[in-house]
Amino acid sequence: MAAGNVNPFNLSDSDEEAEQRLDEAIDTKRSPSDGTPGPPPGNPFSPPADAEPPALLLSSNRTSPSVEGISVSATAATAMAGSTDTRLSVDLIASQLLRDQYILTALEFHTELLEAGRELPRLRDYFSNPGNFERQSGTPPASKDQVLGPGGPLNRAGSISTLDSLDFARYSDDGNRESDERVAVLEFELRKAKDTIQALRANLTQAAESEVSSQERKNFKSSPEIQEPIRSLEKRALNFLVNEYLLKSDYKLSAITFSDENDDQDFELWDDVGLNIPKPPDLLHLYRNGGCGPPSPRDTVDVAVGGDSAETNLNSQEQQRKFDLQQQTEVVQELEYQISLLSSEKDSLAEQIRKLQSEIQTLRKSVSSPPPAPLDLGSQPRPDAPSSSDPSQPQAPPQPPLDNGQYLDIRGSSDADVPPAVVPSEPPTQITTHHAKLKTRVPIQFDQPNRKLSPAFQQALLSFCKMSSDSRLGAEVSRIADSEESVTLMLGRCLPHIVPNVLLAKREELIPLILCTACLHPEPKERDQLLHILFNLIKRPDDEQRQMILTGCVAFARHVGPTRVEAELLPQCWEQINHKYPERRLLVAESCGALAPYLPKEIRSSLVLSMLQQMLTEDKADMVREAVVKSLAIIMGYIDDPDKYPQGFELMLLSLGDPSERVVSAIHQVFIPAFAAWTTELGFLQSTLMPALLSRIEKLLKQGEHGLDEHKLHMFLSALQSLIPPLFSVVLQNAPFTSRARLQGDIPAIEVTRFPRPASPLQDVATIIGSRETLGVLLALYDHQLEHEGTTGWGSMLWVVNQLLPQLIDIVGRINVTSSTCVHEFSRFFWRLCRTFGKIFTNTKVKPQFQEILRLSEENVDALTGDGILTKATVPIYATGVLTCYNQEDDRKLLVGFLEDVMTTLSLSHAPLDSLKASFIELGANPVYHELLLTVLWYGVVHTSALVRCTAARMFELLVKGVNETLVAQRVVPALITLSSDPEISVRISTIPAFGTIMETVTQKELLERVKMQLASFLEDPQYQDQHSLHMEIIRTFGRVGPNAEPRFRDEFVLPHLHKLALVNNSQTAESKRIDIATQLFEAYSALSCCFISEELMVNHFLPGLRCLRADMEQLSPEHEGILSSMVRECEIKLENRGLGDAQGSVSIAASLVGEDAKTKFLSKMGQLTTSGAMLANVFQRKK
Repeated sequence: MAAGNVNPFNLSDSDEEAEQRLDEAIDTKRSPSDGTPGPPPGNPFSPPADAEPPALLLSSNRTSPSVEGISVSATAATAMAGSTDTRLSVDLIASQLLRDQYILTALEFHTELLEAGRELPRLRDYFSNPGNFERQSGTPPASKDQVLGPGGPLNRAGSISTLDSLDFARYSDDGNRESDERVAVLEFELRKAKDTIQALRANLTQAAESEVSSQERKNFKSSPEIQEPIRSLEKRALNFLVNEYLLKSDYKLSAITFSDENDDQDFELWDDVGLNIPKPPDLLHLYRNGGCGPPSPRDTVDVAVGGDSAETNLNSQEQQRKFDLQQQTEVVQELEYQISLLSSEKDSLAEQIRKLQSEIQTLRKSVSSPPPAPLDLGSQPRPDAPSSSDPSQPQAPPQPPLDNGQYLDIRGSSDADVPPAVVPSEPPTQITTHHAKLKTRVPIQFDQPNRKLSPAFQQALLSFCKMSSDSRLGAEVSRIADSEESVTLMLGRCLPHIVPNVLLAKREELIPLILCTACLHPEPKERDQLLHILFNLIKRPDDEQRQMILTGCVAFARHVGPTRVEAELLPQCWEQINHKYPERRLLVAESCGALAPYLPKEIRSSLVLSMLQQMLTEDKADMVREAVVKSLAIIMGYIDDPDKYPQGFELMLLSLGDPSERVVSAIHQVFIPAFAAWTTELGFLQSTLMPALLSRIEKLLKQGEHGLDEHKLHMFLSALQSLIPPLFSVVLQNAPFTSRARLQGDIPAIEVTRFPRPASPLQDVATIIGSRETLGVLLALYDHQLEHEGTTGWGSMLWVVNQLLPQLIDIVGRINVTSSTCVHEFSRFFWRLCRTFGKIFTNTKVKPQFQEILRLSEENVDALTGDGILTKATVPIYATGVLTCYNQEDDRKLLVGFLEDVMTTLSLSHAPLDSLKASFIELGANPVYHELLLTVLWYGVVHTSALVRCTAARMFELLVKGVNETLVAQRVVPALITLSSDPEISVRISTIPAFGTIMETVTQKELLERVKMQLASFLEDPQYQDQHSLHMEIIRTFGRVGPNAEPRFRDEFVLPHLHKLALVNNSQTAESKRIDIATQLFEAYSALSCCFISEELMVNHFLPGLRCLRADMEQLSPEHEGILSSMVRECEIKLENRGLGDAQGSVSIAASLVGEDAKTKFLSKMGQLTTSGAMLANVFQRKK
């Protein structure tokens, strides 16, 4: 054996140090996570398991000397072979003593070395570790994996925690013991064991409470940037080391303060830190070693404490020999493994030297001759490349790119099919072998959908993926390094930006490095970890940071291909789909859309679609759902599985019903255009999608006879409105003239106002068709076809004319004309439909169908009833949605004539005026039509029929609120003055509401005086004294406009005349007229009670008027009398308080009724009323 050739005793102290340094080097190379490192797999130099152990092994200074320096046989052999003058190493002596369990001798040897100033690390570590004196009780270990103490267990019980408790006096020199002494010792040790068990249980409980969950440990392991929380044991150990450092460095005050802040720990005794924990080196030693990994499992001894038995168990000699053999074999294997590592490192260094020499030669050649053309896989030139467009500039020789041209650039892709496949270029003749391999790289192919989207539409659709590549950092992220050399160049460019910024919330500077490493790293586990870091790089990324991450993800996807995108990027999205921060969920939603073009088509329509659907239904953040809708739109642009159409339709309805305006806006701007493009290719737009929405509107109208759900109606109708541009595109692309369209010669220009303003680029007809040039040619042929050739054989147009328009007109006739919201929604829909399809279509296809239904002719006047078509919403929608599409003189004349005919027809037939009022309200909201409406009303003012003049007077009330005061003064008031002197009393009465509205809205004093004079003539002229209808209309108008009118008008005109009318009504003999006037006065006084009323007016007019009204109610309506009595009483109380100076401010009857007593009486009286519910509701409405 080797013992005959090597003398292990021929070692000096310096040799011992060299041996220790070698041991430290071996421990440093060993993996911290592997307790028993072995040679690499397939190492031919590994000895077999049954080989004879070598005689010489390296010593170790581990805390547990389980691997000894020399075996017994080797020691004996070398002892006989050595000479007498050979000096023996003290470390070998100590190792032999510990191995043979000469504990006392080793302790004496350790003490003598300490006194001599030559402390031996092996003995110091051994006697400072309590684990070396613990025992495992019970049966011997059944497996060789269980670690024993050095040299087997001590021949005693295993519950003593320190060396001080060993009573070595009990042992004789030959190891015999007396039985009575053994019993006493075992009893003592049993008590000690029970105490230790209690302490261990307390420690285990504390450790279990502070232990982090397994999922959190997994996250800490996979996220290096996230530090795991410190454990209690680690904290106590660090506290001890810090206190020791402070004392050694003479920071006494700091040490005292530190000790006071950690009063639960004894800094005098290391064993207070925890059981079975060796004392590590001091902080200085740890710092110099650079934070080496934790000790392997062999460096410590596990301890188990048993309380049932104190009996000790000895291992057999056979187990000891096997253990020694295993340890020696491991050391040999470890040495051989180090040799293999050094050899591979040597080869690597040699390869690097060869590469550097090759680069030197290449650079030398480039100095003397022009360099070869660089490899550029991007479609745009480098920004630093010299321009060759100017012939006057001398052509400089091309410079070699700084990155060797080995990048995939996604910034300048102009290929129509997105994403483009990477097309390799031919390698130059003068190029290295490595670069030649790069140039012949197999191009990556992405799954292209079987779709027919125009390039412009596809580009506009992808523009909703927010990416940033026009900045310096964006340029770095957009290019993926393709070789080891370019990675080095990338690091050189990015590190100067990383170092100063990484600590100041500039972590996006790390994205290029992370992406390049993730692309090129060969280990899937490491790539997964890097991508996890990428998605967790920023806690709550803002818009710019998310765009940068998305840009990097797209660059990564283009580089690695669909398989790795599915396997590596999608799991990162899935993990954060329920993240607590909305910014992180927003990143997931945006990533699904940005990565959609680079995923396998099966994954697009299954996993990604399901992920987005889950986020749409479950996420509570509006911005996340908005991003989900946009990503779903991109999925719809790439999906080609017809079976997914129902799911897409349900997602559209779900998004339309979202409570957030942001989500609804996104569905109209992005999702519906993309979904419509897909349904167009499937042939479902006219046959399935639009009929489904129309049927839902009809069903909604049938269910809403007693109350229409206007929100759902708006939802469905807005979706139909967003489908108008795709519908028109279908009509153009399927027209008979499409084959004749040629982009040659003069291309017709498109008027700026030809189409309504699109909500997004995806709703622009030019984008859907492909280009404005193509659209211009098609529009010219479209107008010619409609004007001269008709629609024969034009299936898509015939569907619009024969099916869509009749169904829409039928729906319009069934909606409630008094619902201004519904009228407005359908008006906007028809306006957009007519403007999109053009003027010729509107004049020849839309208007005739409405005119056929409305039938505005003289012979039908007498036949009209209150339920005729002119009373429906068809009138305002036709007037505001169809006739207002174009604003030329002929169009305006047609609109004026239609409104005049409707006003005349409704007036002469005594039909309700709701449809005419709806038309005036909708048109009056736009100041452009004020002059036109005044023209229509003037036609009514001068009409020969009093019925038409009455209608015109009532329409002025609706128009006054939106017209500016100049028009009121010049056009409205003169017309009303003319009507107020009409021979027919009914016409004069009809002007009163309009005069009241002027008093409510106008501020010019001259106008107010004219109106005041006219109203005064109605009240004071003797010819109107018996006009019951006039008095009713005046009182009703006073109650409506009084609270909002000018205070002077209210105080000087309204309140005094109400008092007079109430006084006159007391003497009214006709009971029916008296009750009518009293009821209107009650409404008016209830509305005016909330206004400020001075004390003088209260005494002279308001309170006397209330008393007169109360007198009428006592006789005619006792249920109202109680309320009036309460109002009178409260007014009197307020007057008394004012006289005493106790109350200040305004007198408000409504405020005074808040008193508990008055409120109780008021409610009790209200419960006895028999008046109609509408009147009571009106009373309370005025008091709000």
